[in-house]
Amino acid sequence: MAKTVLVVDDDPTQRRLIQAVLEREGFAVAQAEGGEDALARLQSGGVADVVILDLNMPGMSGMDTLKEMRARGFMAPVIVLTATGGVEVVVKAMQAGAQDFFIKPASPERIIVSIRNALQMGDLSAEVQRLKKVTGGRFSFADLVGDSAAMMQVKRMGERAAKSTIPVLILGESGVGKEVIARAMHGASDRSSKPFVAVNCGALPENLVESILFGHEKGSFTGAVDKHLGKFQEASGGTLFLDEVGELPLDIQVKLLRALQESEIDPVGSKRSVKVDVRIISATNRDLNQAVKDGGFREDLFYRLNVFPLEAPPLRDRREDIPALVSHFIQRFNVEEGKRVMGAAAETMQMLQEHEWPGNVRQLENSVYRAIVLAEAPYLQPYDFPQVSGLKPPMSEGAAPPETAEEILASLPKEAPVRVLDERGHLRKLDEIEHDLIELAIQLYSGHMSEVARRLGIGRSTLYRKVREQGIDVVDEAV
Repeated sequence: MAKTVLVVDDDPTQRRLIQAVLEREGFAVAQAEGGEDALARLQSGGVADVVILDLNMPGMSGMDTLKEMRARGFMAPVIVLTATGGVEVVVKAMQAGAQDFFIKPASPERIIVSIRNALQMGDLSAEVQRLKKVTGGRFSFADLVGDSAAMMQVKRMGERAAKSTIPVLILGESGVGKEVIARAMHGASDRSSKPFVAVNCGALPENLVESILFGHEKGSFTGAVDKHLGKFQEASGGTLFLDEVGELPLDIQVKLLRALQESEIDPVGSKRSVKVDVRIISATNRDLNQAVKDGGFREDLFYRLNVFPLEAPPLRDRREDIPALVSHFIQRFNVEEGKRVMGAAAETMQMLQEHEWPGNVRQLENSVYRAIVLAEAPYLQPYDFPQVSGLKPPMSEGAAPPETAEEILASLPKEAPVRVLDERGHLRKLDEIEHDLIELAIQLYSGHMSEVARRLGIGRSTLYRKVREQGIDVVDEAV
């Protein structure tokens, strides 16, 4: 999905010139002929990842437009254009919230570098805000990525449940984002200023489950050298998220049921119960109904947890959310890896939307992460997702030569270029045959002299000596 740049300038020629430069680099471009036009476009929901804003315009000036944008909450990076490079003007623009500036006429390279820097800073700012929300308990349903019908239903139901203390059971396949939904529910509740504690019940060692959840007293068992509060007390006043709750052992299920019913726990080795004030949100990818029938999950606990079931849809049922998710992951991993990937090419996005994604959002996230690390082009290509597309990246100049016999034979010309006999049917001289053979090997293995020497069965120093003696031209060896 291409990034959109909004060009605000009263000069139509200047707008067209900038548009040509940007479109050549793969950006989408929108135009506005003045400040009022730009604000109206943004107010109506027009997309603008970056704004290029002329300061000298009739009517509403660029400086007033910038101030009004920030006042209305439009925080996209702004690059200002000015015909004069006065320090005072630039300082005022920066103080008003501009990201960068350039003086007309600017070179195409200067424009592109400025936009990419602005996008990178925008990604960094957005990631910082996201992390602040997560750590500060302010992550809410508005921060959930996706506007498909299935996700809108999750948001509507989740917001209703968040306003109460009703126990919620989030159902869904592995990787659909159950913990993200739980965090949004915590952030939308009255407990958002208190701790959110997540526990993966399936990853707890069986002999330590009770201690981890309910705590223990010093000396209560071998190795208990200190008092430990446990997850229930850590989450006091806040939310305890029990992921994969269906994996809990039966004896711990009994203790969990009592904690839910009585709002108190019994730490290991303690002589008295401890009152707790915790909102429980649980999640599972198992069919707990079937687990109850099979005797693997207590029926009374199931009814206690399943008061408000919330189904998290698999990614294949909300494919229209994939572009937004991909953009979100690109932004995040650009910051983490220091990359400047602009987005995904149209054919790449189509391929990703058509894929089944058995691992759901987690699989998509990891696939984008890998693609970001390996990507060389500004936009992610299908070959950046080899496990989805089945394609390999094109060989670069420094790529290794073919290794398999089939690849080597396929790369050979139809007619053998190394002749053994001359025009009269007699054997050619050995050094002539050797000359042609070395030339063929150098061509076949793209100038990789180590590989040429290995294939010819001679040392690299011997190969270089023969090349010099026979006057063979060699292009600088690929790295």
